Amino acid sequence: MKQAIAIAAAVLLAGCAAMTSTGPAAVADLAPTKGNNTKGSVAFTQGGERVTVVAEISGLTPGGHGFHVHEKGDCTAEDATSAGGHFNPAGKPHADPGNRDRHAGDMPMLVADASGNARLTTTLDIVTIGGGAADIVGRSVIVHKDADDYKTQPTGNSGARVACGVIRRR
Repeated sequence: MKQAIAIAAAVLLAGCAAMTSTGPAAVADLAPTKGNNTKGSVAFTQGGERVTVVAEISGLTPGGHGFHVHEKGDCTAEDATSAGGHFNPAGKPHADPGNRDRHAGDMPMLVADASGNARLTTTLDIVTIGGGAADIVGRSVIVHKDADDYKTQPTGNSGARVACGVIRRR
């Protein structure tokens, strides 16, 4: 009986350890595009089938700003157009991140305070880190000048790109 209890306890502890361990991680360091001051960092951590995103951004105008993963990991153009369009491996429409039928790169809007700082913690369900068609490593994160209306195709009418960062494995 004691041996059975010990085995059961070991199995439970192993299960708890697996639930609290973190999976693959990635980060993007955001730099401003020409004429802008927006900068920050975005951390991605995979846990099971979800990716947690933690963003800390400064240098924004107060209010909402579109925030997306873009298809190319290239921020070399002065206006970050080298990053291409929204990351959309399944060919879905642009939509609110609460809608399952959306671009993989659609994320919740950043909302900057009166000092121009925004912090966002969210969970994404249709991207991965380090494997598969929905892998975000090697792509880019873009912060836009304006709020995302989540309706206008294919970009949400969120305006110019004010910051860009390439997503790299941590």
